[in-house]
Amino acid sequence: MSSITLHQPRRGFSFSEYLICLNGIVWREGLRFLHQRERFVSALVRPLVWLFIFAAGFRQVLGISIIPPYETYILYEVYIAPGLIAMIQLFNGMQSSLSMVYDREMGNMRTLLVSPLPRGYLLFCKLLAGTAVSLLQVYAFLLIAWFWDITPPPIGYLTVLPALILSGLMLGALGMLISSRIRQLENFAGVMNFVIFPMFFASSALYPLWRVQEGSPMLYDVCQLNPFTHAVELIRFALYGKLDWISLVVVVGCTAVFMIGAILAYDPSRGLTRRGAAGVEP
Repeated sequence: MSSITLHQPRRGFSFSEYLICLNGIVWREGLRFLHQRERFVSALVRPLVWLFIFAAGFRQVLGISIIPPYETYILYEVYIAPGLIAMIQLFNGMQSSLSMVYDREMGNMRTLLVSPLPRGYLLFCKLLAGTAVSLLQVYAFLLIAWFWDITPPPIGYLTVLPALILSGLMLGALGMLISSRIRQLENFAGVMNFVIFPMFFASSALYPLWRVQEGSPMLYDVCQLNPFTHAVELIRFALYGKLDWISLVVVVGCTAVFMIGAILAYDPSRGLTRRGAAGVEP
């Protein structure tokens, strides 16, 4: 009498398998970043232009009063440094989402998303990899800014790290959500400009909100509702070892909303995989 061995269907994945997936996606994003050196240079050129040129011109026009977290009068370039850091992460989040649009056109994204691992986890790994790249860019900017006498307390370089991770995740999730609705690579540049510049200029990145309120109360309300404003303030306070609780709640909440929206948008029955019968997007 022959015995028949029945194999139970496997349920779930081990912790090591999740780590292997995370390592593969992060490693791929890191190699892409190393091979695209112009991406690193361009990420630094934008904030450095604001720091070296615009800040010198606006220094006498926009005096900064004593506002939290600062305990004394500061130069204009010191004030805008957190906003420029957030700008680096904003552009990096959009460039990471641009790579997702490119991968989708080339077919690489389909290869990633057919993995048996949960789709939400795959997208989170992609988001985490993009955030890790932005951290390298931010600390390179802080190193250059140090030679420009922008020197927060030494402990600030460590306390700002959690704020950078949270803001990077929020802005990366926003870019991922936007990329789910872009069908062609050439359409992405216009969408980037439509999102990046309003978010950046309608925030506290370049000028304190009390000055905005003096000039336009309506614009002040817009700035208060802008998630980018709270990302800037979270970074600003963290650089000086302090915490803005309102900004923390807003950034965490927006990260969750954007990430859930991206996961739903990349669902096979909704966003990415809605294609024609031939497998080609309309």
